[in-house]
Amino acid sequence: MKTTFLTIAICVITIFTGYPQTKTTNKMKQTIVLVHGAWLDASCWDKVVPILKAAGHEVINVNLPGHGSDNTPYATITMQTYVDAVKQAIGKRTNVILVGHSMGGLVVSQTAEQMSGQISKLIYLGAFLPKNGETLLGLSGQPENKESLLATYFRPDEKTSSGTIAKEGLRETFAADAPEDIATRLVANHKPDAMAPFVTPVSLTDANFGRITKTYIYTTNDKAIAYAMQERMVHDNAGIVKAYAIPSSHTPFFSMPGIVASILLQEAN
Repeated sequence: MKTTFLTIAICVITIFTGYPQTKTTNKMKQTIVLVHGAWLDASCWDKVVPILKAAGHEVINVNLPGHGSDNTPYATITMQTYVDAVKQAIGKRTNVILVGHSMGGLVVSQTAEQMSGQISKLIYLGAFLPKNGETLLGLSGQPENKESLLATYFRPDEKTSSGTIAKEGLRETFAADAPEDIATRLVANHKPDAMAPFVTPVSLTDANFGRITKTYIYTTNDKAIAYAMQERMVHDNAGIVKAYAIPSSHTPFFSMPGIVASILLQEAN
């Protein structure tokens, strides 16, 4: 497994032009499906999507049920609810690059298991990377994740089968390096997340999930999924063939969207 630390050249190109200087031909066109994590919604990718589209790729930005403007009751949401939303977005497309952030790592893993013939690559961005039978809650509670602030600020609500992050901890946990306007909007628009997907074990097989090429993007200053935890998950998953590391908080699509897009474009070519 190869780890690539972004070079100064890529960073400079991204900062001064807003997107990498990559020309994509029709032959290289890919379908890139983006899946957000817990307590976020599809809008978190808003600065990344235009860069990917400008390079000629089809981009599908999935909004999971119960997130953003979707008001699906939390008690009715399961892991399969999320997976079905992604499967519906993909439809009959093939050769799909499936990208998951945070909790979205479990969602894309389970989706790939159920439609492995249509997925060409899985990319995990600061995401939970499960093995068969693991849950988000179980992974989050591992010793390697002791620097995470999730346990400190998590507030469950059994009446609504949901949980929130205390508003005073949102920025520190998720977006310490985000621009002020984005961080303010994140706090103002925060809403609960369904609890059932957090405790549902994924069901993954070597024949389906195991055969798909996987890439991991470390977020090294992460206070939601600690860097040490990310390293352990990658070490434990033999399917990761390449990894990148970027010095960001849990939400690099807010603070470093050009760099995130640069990596996704490199993986799509």
